[in-house]
Amino acid sequence: MAAAADKAARTLLRDFNEVENLQVSRKGTNDFVTAADLKAERTLKEELAKARPGFGFLTEESKPVPAKDGRSRWIIDPLDGTLNFIHSVPQVCISIGVEQDGELEAGIVFDPLRDELFWGEKGEGAYVNQRRLRVSRRERLADCLIAHGRSASEEGIDQTRLLEQMGHVMRHTRDLRRMGSAALDLAYVAAGRFDGFWEEGLKPWDVAAGILLAREAGAYVTDTSGSEFDLKNGAVLAANPHIHSQLHKALAGR
Repeated sequence: MAAAADKAARTLLRDFNEVENLQVSRKGTNDFVTAADLKAERTLKEELAKARPGFGFLTEESKPVPAKDGRSRWIIDPLDGTLNFIHSVPQVCISIGVEQDGELEAGIVFDPLRDELFWGEKGEGAYVNQRRLRVSRRERLADCLIAHGRSASEEGIDQTRLLEQMGHVMRHTRDLRRMGSAALDLAYVAAGRFDGFWEEGLKPWDVAAGILLAREAGAYVTDTSGSEFDLKNGAVLAANPHIHSQLHKALAGR
């Protein structure tokens, strides 16, 4: 996985350095980034297919490819943080998850601009480069820095619900951050940089790798209602075990 991500990242880095020159034209920029996204996905699929020929693919930019054995698939986002990329904001990543028999087994989140490779395997822990990751140890929500993902301006968003959630959480925490990449947000929870994260309306490729990393680093992961997390649900609440229930209550306005 890491070799495939590194190869795709080299093209993304070149494209990231070029995109700033296209910002005078919205259409030109969007077309360029779409091409960069597709190019990175193509590289990832080619390299991963060599490593595991029988695996299926679930990706953001193309139709699903079923696994030959019906059991194993790659779940890929070749460019998480597209809007950041368009604006030359250095908060983007490549996300690759491995799912077998419906269970997340491994994942990597690679930030090519900081050269940080977050990786983990089920039961084996989570790491950034060669350093073991653990979630934060803060026990009071009032001391915590929490990340969230959706923008109130996104199409299809329940703006009232999102703004209410933000207001509730802001009243109970040290502060909020919205960084624009769910995969990196979850990796940062794993690293203890964020104490918790929530978002709704996500796709499997947004979070598959990040969920694996957060769990392996000790995070408690549910959906935003507090129920068991389901990759198909699109709602995630991940936090260190000390503050998860506090954050869940805050989201609900309690």
